[in-house]
Amino acid sequence: MVDQMRWDYLSRYYDKFGDDGFRRLIDKGYSYDNCKINYVPTVTAIGHASVYTGTTPAFHGICGNNFYLNGKSAYCCYDANVQPVGSDNKKAGQMSPVNLLATTIGDQLRLHTDFRSKVIGISYKDRAAILPAGRSANAAYWLDTKNRQFITSTYYMQELPKWAKAYNAELAKNEEFKRVGQDVGLYPLCGHITTDMAIAALKGERLGQGDVPDMLCVSYSETDVIGHKYSPRSEHTDEAYLELDKDLARLLSALDAQVGSGNYLLFLTADHGGAQNWKFMQEHKLSAGPSLTDEIKEHIYDELSNDAGDMRGIIGDILDYRVFLDWDKIRSMGLITADIPHMVVEALRKEKHVIFACTFEDLATTALPPLLRDRALMGYYPGRSGDVIFFPKPNYYDFGAWSSPIGTTHGHWNPYDAHIPMIFYGWHVPHGSSPRETHITDFAPTICSMLHIQQPNATTGVALEFKWEKED
Repeated sequence: MVDQMRWDYLSRYYDKFGDDGFRRLIDKGYSYDNCKINYVPTVTAIGHASVYTGTTPAFHGICGNNFYLNGKSAYCCYDANVQPVGSDNKKAGQMSPVNLLATTIGDQLRLHTDFRSKVIGISYKDRAAILPAGRSANAAYWLDTKNRQFITSTYYMQELPKWAKAYNAELAKNEEFKRVGQDVGLYPLCGHITTDMAIAALKGERLGQGDVPDMLCVSYSETDVIGHKYSPRSEHTDEAYLELDKDLARLLSALDAQVGSGNYLLFLTADHGGAQNWKFMQEHKLSAGPSLTDEIKEHIYDELSNDAGDMRGIIGDILDYRVFLDWDKIRSMGLITADIPHMVVEALRKEKHVIFACTFEDLATTALPPLLRDRALMGYYPGRSGDVIFFPKPNYYDFGAWSSPIGTTHGHWNPYDAHIPMIFYGWHVPHGSSPRETHITDFAPTICSMLHIQQPNATTGVALEFKWEKED
């Protein structure tokens, strides 16, 4: 997976790619050119979970990078019951798939082979390593940027394997990593390190050498960090993809050497895309602008306070264009609880950059375009997703500490965020392409169908065939 990779990057950089990375997959693999994310919000944790479970937050429960559990804000992979392995950094290491409610491709593979198959996840980001690999994975490894080491947690093991320790020893000597430090995600070096770790795992665990299939889940995250900082049109983004192309070529070469060309099945996709920078759009007379969460919250308070006194404090959070109400605060104020969500909706509808707003309870009956209604429903899990959802105008988005005024972000239903690559390559995959609409949830059932194993237990996607499919 390539974090924040828009579908159009495949053609944008095609002539600049070498022969052995992305172009190898494009020229010899099978591409579904109209793959869409069929839920909102389009963010990293959800995308990684949805690809590998074949379903959406409505069933796998990962409703964002951050969401609410039992009325309290929670990080998607935080687990207080585990400890870091590979460093003493609890903030980075207390992670597991504890909040993932559905099985993944890897879980089904392990079930099918009586847990003889090995499944390993690797990424710069913890959530991008943990969620793809699933709950029964042998391991997930992510980067502790403070200590400049790949780590895992006691959910998986008590001690790093020898090959991982050996790679970390080499990583500790990396002079460029020493220089950039915790900002490594802003450099192509992050991709180089991820690839090196993936190859180390491939060799160290002897993946693909047994009598059952193994699975290696690799996610590249520097493209997302760089995109947030500098935007899709930046020379930094250009550099990131051209360097990633070389990393992909190295990974494919390592797979060829160990498993054999044609003996492994690979897919490539993204967890989401990214909007064009709003200032760039305005400079070219295109509609765009900021839609800032803090300003929206103040607007809601101003609207509500005009009618019902001072209502400040009733909003616990606004995450990914969803409003999480503070129900304890609302009850302590003696307010009529049933009225509050609808009052928030009416306030949002008066916000200048919001097109639609709705309570989650009213989604099925509110006059929303069916596409927005369905994607909101598929992204909703009770108790985790908040109370009210709203949709800004196209290319109006929030940005904050994770982004920059010259960068970008994501989270919308629009094609710039929801149209992603879908390429299959290798074992039993012919060369070709199809323009039919497919979805992020179709990867898992397709792979499982090819392997003749059961689909993940909450799959809502469909198994695809590799042929030119003429639309009716």
